[in-house]
Amino acid sequence: MALSAADARTFERCIAVGGIAVFPADTVYGLACEPDTKDAVQRLYMLKRRRPDKPAAVMFFALDLALAALPELGPQTTGALHALLPGPVTALLPNPAARYPLACGPQPHVLGLRVPAWPPALAALADVRWPVLQSSANAAGGPDARRLQDVPEYMRTHTDLVLDGGELPGTPSTVVDLRSYERDGEWSVAREGAMSVTELSARLESAP
Repeated sequence: MALSAADARTFERCIAVGGIAVFPADTVYGLACEPDTKDAVQRLYMLKRRRPDKPAAVMFFALDLALAALPELGPQTTGALHALLPGPVTALLPNPAARYPLACGPQPHVLGLRVPAWPPALAALADVRWPVLQSSANAAGGPDARRLQDVPEYMRTHTDLVLDGGELPGTPSTVVDLRSYERDGEWSVAREGAMSVTELSARLESAP
C-alpha cells in the first residue's frame, strides 16, 4: 500500500503537535514522536512498555537533514554516514552537544541515528522534514512487526495516527557503533540486522 504526500503531511502535523504515530519504515513498523517533547516521549515509552532509561534512536527522513542537525560530526564520521545511509542501519554516534537528550537515556553524549532508504511505496515519507524519536512498534522484547496487523492492537488503538505501508521486510536495522570512528577508524556491530556485516564493512571501506 503506497503512502501519499498527504499521508506525509499528516504524519508531520501529528509529530509537530506532540502526537504519537505508528508508521512503516524500510525495515519494520515503528512508533514515532517529537524527540524533544517530554510528554510525548514518556507516552511512547509507556506504549512500548520500555524502561525509561533505555535509549531510543532519532530518525531523520533524509540524510542532508541529519547532517545539518549534527554539525559537530567530524569528516571521517560524516563520510561513514554517507557510505551507510540512507539504509537499514542505526549508527551510534558521539554526541558532544548532547542533542536530543530524551532519546539518549543515561548516556547523553551518545546518539542513535536512523535514516531509512525509502522503498517506492513509502517514498512520500522522504519529504518529511521533522525528525522523530522512534522505536519499533512492538512490546519491549516482542516480535518485530512486518505488517500493520502485527503491531499490538493496544498500540494501534492508543496512538494518534496509524499509517499502513503494507508488508515490510521485517528485519530490524543493523546497529553499528561509530563512536570512535573519527579518532581511529574503529567500528563494531552492536546488533546484526537488515544490513549484513559483509556489506557494512564493504561500504565503510569505500567511505570517503
